[in-house]
Amino acid sequence: MSLIMNAGLVVKAVMLGLFFASVLSWAIILLKRQLLKQATKQNDAFLQGFWGGWNISESFSRAADYPQSPVAKSFQAAIRELRKLGEEKKAAGDNGLRGDVVVRALKKANTVEMANLESSVSWLATVASAAPFVGLFGTVWGIMSSFQSIGISGNASLAVVAPGISEALIATAIGLFAAIPAAIAYNFLNAKIKSQALTLDSFNQDLLNLLQREGAI
Repeated sequence: MSLIMNAGLVVKAVMLGLFFASVLSWAIILLKRQLLKQATKQNDAFLQGFWGGWNISESFSRAADYPQSPVAKSFQAAIRELRKLGEEKKAAGDNGLRGDVVVRALKKANTVEMANLESSVSWLATVASAAPFVGLFGTVWGIMSSFQSIGISGNASLAVVAPGISEALIATAIGLFAAIPAAIAYNFLNAKIKSQALTLDSFNQDLLNLLQREGAI
């Protein structure tokens, strides 16, 4: 704390910015981790019921019980659009149109759900890549100030040089402290999001096949 308090104004501003970036990163990490955990849990529960005996109507009504499940939301969107077409088009044999509508509804729902999962994750990549350089800027600025002070005082002994340099280096340390967890979490969350995307795509293909077999599209 003494190193931070004795640093120059610019270095303090850099460290303060890095501190807030780190706090925001940790908030995103914890919230996204919880969101993805809930999404996985509710996906599994919905799929277990869907393939375990629920019919289309029951699955549609029960999907509301899984608000964090991308699979359930995608299913609801597809069936909602399918029902909007009405029974008259089915009687007319316009299954091609119904199939196109379902595919478009699934694609739109997928885009919305994936955008929701991916939102704010890019901030982690930004912090991971930029924080070390911001910290390095604070360090360079602090060292410049230290050498200016040395030049003015004319005393270049280690006792005079070391405190100023150590105060400057704390900015790089804080930059790394912000960047390393953000980089690890970004890769971890991206892997989880990709897993969600694969689950969603797989279910959508199975759903289309099921609707075709039942003559709904």
